[in-house]
Amino acid sequence: MEIVDSIEGLAAFKGCGFVPTMGALHEGHFELIRRCARDGLQPLVSIFVNPTQFAPHEDFQRYPRTLEADSRGCQSAGAAAVFVPTVEMVYPRGLAQAQEEAKLLQLPPVASRPQLEDACRPTHFSGVCQVVARLFDLCRPQRAYFGEKDFQQLRVITQMVETSRALAPEARPVDGSFTPQIVPCPTVRDADGLALSSRNRYLRAEERERALGLSRALRRAHEILRPQMNEPVAPAPALAAIIAHAEAAMLEELERHQLHVEYAVVRDADSLEPVQQQNAAQSPAPLRALIAARLGTVRLIDNA
Repeated sequence: MEIVDSIEGLAAFKGCGFVPTMGALHEGHFELIRRCARDGLQPLVSIFVNPTQFAPHEDFQRYPRTLEADSRGCQSAGAAAVFVPTVEMVYPRGLAQAQEEAKLLQLPPVASRPQLEDACRPTHFSGVCQVVARLFDLCRPQRAYFGEKDFQQLRVITQMVETSRALAPEARPVDGSFTPQIVPCPTVRDADGLALSSRNRYLRAEERERALGLSRALRRAHEILRPQMNEPVAPAPALAAIIAHAEAAMLEELERHQLHVEYAVVRDADSLEPVQQQNAAQSPAPLRALIAARLGTVRLIDNA
């Protein structure tokens, strides 16, 4: 496996399968690499802790840097190369300029939905779109692989690419011209149901049981909503009541595990809009339950 630390070194990997990461890799990331290889593409992994997607109060400095272990894991999973850019490579006009430019980005509509990530982390998606577009331009992949655990982020990136394809380069909302196919991949979980996350390493043994409240809350929502998906479309008021019941059940489960809840909602899986705003005459839309909660200083997200 090759370690690429220059832009020139990326030329050999044009048309690759791309897995962008911030490092602190786990089995979820390695499954993205394996999926890419199964698709017949040479997997290129980037490891770059992106400063523009962290707010001043967030954990940019604390975010784990484990390049040696990450590289070993990538090699075992079948990566062809790991790209380790510097800030200067990613933001050649300087970090300060990049941070100002991020504030001015016109983000896809799915980046602004009530109660979700943008409400909790208002600068996050600007930095994500900025760095992903730049990495796409540098790496020139055929496909890019993202896990569903960061579901709103996946939808934002997908919508960014779809919008960019329809616009001339000078009219695109993000400074990037390359638009690979986005490949969503299922969330990888431990045997007990906890979604894998780089932040799980911060959980003490006694906190892990409480962290399982997220997956258990999602299971309760599933039990309430699944029967409705096999029925004719419910009138809007009935559908809203069913969803409210599922959201209340999630909240009850999260509070039972003593988690500080930021949101626990059920949304249209494509638009992430509240479902009661849909046309009730349409066929049932896929639903996505999404949760963010804090356990001490550790922020956990999950969805199903």
